[in-house]
Amino acid sequence: MLRKHLKFRLASVALTTTLLFSVILARADSHQPFLSIHPAIGQRQPTEAMFNRTFTHHTATVNGVRLHYVMGGKGKPLVLIHGWPETWYGWKTIMPALAERYTVIVPDMRGFGDSEKPASGYDGRTVGEDIYQLVRHLGYDRVFLVAHDMGAIPAFAYAANYPQAVCKLVILDMVLPGLGLEEFVKDNGVWHFKFHQSEVAETLVQGKEREYITYMHHHFMKNPAAITQAEIDVHVQKYTAPGAMQASFGHYRAIPETATQNRAFAANRKLPMPVLALGGEAAMGDLPLRSLKPVADDIRGGSIPGAGHYIQKEQPDRLVRQLLAFLAEQKA
Repeated sequence: MLRKHLKFRLASVALTTTLLFSVILARADSHQPFLSIHPAIGQRQPTEAMFNRTFTHHTATVNGVRLHYVMGGKGKPLVLIHGWPETWYGWKTIMPALAERYTVIVPDMRGFGDSEKPASGYDGRTVGEDIYQLVRHLGYDRVFLVAHDMGAIPAFAYAANYPQAVCKLVILDMVLPGLGLEEFVKDNGVWHFKFHQSEVAETLVQGKEREYITYMHHHFMKNPAAITQAEIDVHVQKYTAPGAMQASFGHYRAIPETATQNRAFAANRKLPMPVLALGGEAAMGDLPLRSLKPVADDIRGGSIPGAGHYIQKEQPDRLVRQLLAFLAEQKA
């Protein structure tokens, strides 16, 4: 009887997930707005030629994986780590402004974009080691780290395992596994974390990558007009490559392992470097700040008005001002 009951529950979960996903794609196909559209934010965007004069593309094999990264600017090294469903390109709006004062290094994490997509190694410690070894490969001992969404997971691991190598850490709109993420997902009905961990995810998304990625941008933005379909399609192109979506889901499937790592750190240690934790007013708000206070000695932050999850797209000028002020606040 128990076995029949479990089979019924599993079938019910699969059916519910399938129906939910079908509704999402139906809405995406209808081209109806997912949220009310506000006027687009004015953004200073350099021409492609100007951008390419500052930034160049590279690859390096570190920690057993080939990583693609974009690099440019002058000054101390500043590493930007993207989230899901993005690539390095998700930072493009604010990269030129940051490059005026810093050497900006923007990798595609393992499993994303033009980086290699191995079958394993998606836990926070391993991906953080990727980024650390990339920085060492480039000849830098200490860096500033700025991370958004799922990119915050390896950024935290980097800072936790190599505190002497991180000048300052910035976390944008993310709560970490083992440090509050599980409660946030449960309490707020953030269904896609469990969906991405399921075995059926790739099958349901296949052939609908553009609709799904478009939805996942618009749904979590206060201002969907802040990103164009052309910009979203840059990410879509990378996620439709063979094995790309499955590899990206690997970061979600490693969350339980990462949570164990983070809880072990939190049991007896704290981050010693200054930390800035920001959330979008219409997304996580001040939750990133509150969740990290128990594990950081020197932390500040709050919420960014007028922004949802994608702060760097929705409020780029406001974010850049806060980043530059924080990074230059004291000698590091």
